[in-house]
Amino acid sequence: MHPSPDEPVYMGLPDARYLLPRFWLALVLSLPVFALSMAHMMPGGSSPVSGWIQFALSTPVFFWSGAPFIRRWWRSIVECDTNMFTLIVTGTGAAYLFSTAVLIWGRSLPASLRGPHGAPLYFEAVAVTTTIVLLGQILEQRAHARTEAALHALMQLAPSVAHRIHDDREDDVPVAQVRAGDRLRVRPGEKVPVDGLVTAGASEVDEAMLTGEPIPVLKNAGQEVRAGTLNTTGSFVFTATRVGADTLLAQIVRLVQEAQESEAPVQRLADRVAVWFVPVVASIAALSFAAWMVAGPDPRWVHALVSAVAVLVISCPCTLGLATPVALVTGIGRGAQAGVLVKHAAMLERLASVDTVLIDKTGTLTEGKPRVASLHPAPGCSDDELLSAAAAAEAPSEHPIGRALVEEARSRSLAIAPATDFASTPGVGVSARVNAALVVVSRAADDATLTTPGTWVDVQRDGRLLGSIELADRLRPETPVAVAELRRLGLRLVVVSGDRPSAVKAVAEQLGLTEWHAAMTPAGKQEVLQEHRRRGDHIAFAGDGINDAPSLAAADVGIALGTGSGIAIESAGIVLINGDLRALVRAVHLSRATMGVVRQNLFWAFFYNGLGIPVAAGVFYPLFGWQLNPMLAGLAMSLSSLTVVGNALRLRKVRL
Repeated sequence: MHPSPDEPVYMGLPDARYLLPRFWLALVLSLPVFALSMAHMMPGGSSPVSGWIQFALSTPVFFWSGAPFIRRWWRSIVECDTNMFTLIVTGTGAAYLFSTAVLIWGRSLPASLRGPHGAPLYFEAVAVTTTIVLLGQILEQRAHARTEAALHALMQLAPSVAHRIHDDREDDVPVAQVRAGDRLRVRPGEKVPVDGLVTAGASEVDEAMLTGEPIPVLKNAGQEVRAGTLNTTGSFVFTATRVGADTLLAQIVRLVQEAQESEAPVQRLADRVAVWFVPVVASIAALSFAAWMVAGPDPRWVHALVSAVAVLVISCPCTLGLATPVALVTGIGRGAQAGVLVKHAAMLERLASVDTVLIDKTGTLTEGKPRVASLHPAPGCSDDELLSAAAAAEAPSEHPIGRALVEEARSRSLAIAPATDFASTPGVGVSARVNAALVVVSRAADDATLTTPGTWVDVQRDGRLLGSIELADRLRPETPVAVAELRRLGLRLVVVSGDRPSAVKAVAEQLGLTEWHAAMTPAGKQEVLQEHRRRGDHIAFAGDGINDAPSLAAADVGIALGTGSGIAIESAGIVLINGDLRALVRAVHLSRATMGVVRQNLFWAFFYNGLGIPVAAGVFYPLFGWQLNPMLAGLAMSLSSLTVVGNALRLRKVRL
């Protein structure tokens, strides 16, 4: 059976916008039904009018608000594939039909089954359960929609127009028309349209979206450029090698999509239980009916029918439906207070079982931008003189290295003289006249071969070397404390970065970590993740960049910094709002506390259901003359619901 034509489907499930009006109607109508049901159980609170009002309010909730669930229930019956919706609709449907029948023919029930306060009604179980399930579906669909929007934004990183060179003529053409082998020009400040190899010119290209590293990389003839990366100051011509779906940017989008789609759906407890619970309950109801028809007192068919339906009613998963969602929702609220945004409720459950955290370096463990690490003035030159000259020459530059030099000079309250005749040479450095002297700031000649974690620049004035400056990406102030606490919690931390080995090794050693991977592409990070998964590890991935998005989506738990890129935030299930890694420690504490409450709640849910079903079936009638008093059953169901809600609310006060 396929979804109704009027039911917009997203990722195989109804769209959140389609479910939202159904949820609001269910919520508005369920509140008075619940209030009336509570009054119905009190002495003097029962009346025929109350019952008919509950019927009138719960009917649209069951048939209209719950229509998507009824369709999926029918599909599960036809396909013999029981799931959460089989369990939910079977229970709520039995409760609705039984309550309606009681409302009409309640006087036919034996006095022992009617109870002291009137005939039993279970309309509140129908309305409340439908409302809760609708809310869960809406939250899930919104999460999928946000990821889809982020993927669309990621695809827009590549420009829509390319400058194609043909027969010494340059034309602007849509990127979709570019073919492998075409020669294209990229001007300063533009993004590279497709993947290719530089054939003429040179420039520094910002590849942070791929590697996470903030310092642009020099691209000369013969070197590869990637779609979506940003050209800085120079101009170059390149030959297209991979276009359309073959570009690395398109592959990143595809990796995220595949990770989202291949990720097993959250196996809610109700789904797992439904595989055996529904057939077992149906069998008990049938056996109960048969037993009462054979050996029950007169009127046999009334006792048989009431007992069979009572089994279905008492098994209605109202408490089971509340046990996990209420705890998770309360945990999510507590997390928001602690700087932890939980976008997918299931992520709290998964985080509690994580044993390995793969963590990006740049922007996650470190600040994500270069800063002056050390000054090495030549003989006869001071630190201040060296830094002042470099900052003055770099002041007009927008390069990350230039900004770092200027920031350091200002932090030391050094005077920055005005510069003239500023010139920038991609991959080399800058030059400018400062107080009539020519100052040149350039990459150190041996920088590419150095094994130190930083980047080195030389500073010259009128041909004389003033000294060298080392720049490096520094650890976030909170990183050492957060890493130490995560290890104390028993988590294994592995650094995975696109940076060069010397830089990654230095950071790992500073933090006392022995496992690290360097020069990782987005696909490489995913391969490391899959290798850990093959070992049986439960993995969380923490990162902040576009290059981390596929791994954030593929991990058991994706954790993004709130200061990171949009696609990283949308691909993750948990966001550390202020970009503070200590919030990850709080998230782990919260997940473990939440799952402790969930386990306690499930015990109570199964306890009440396990106790109620045999009584409803009449197992104890031959021994003690016990037959289910529907009012006591209703009281037990309400008590179980109050128990799990009260237990879950303890999470509001948990210390993180």
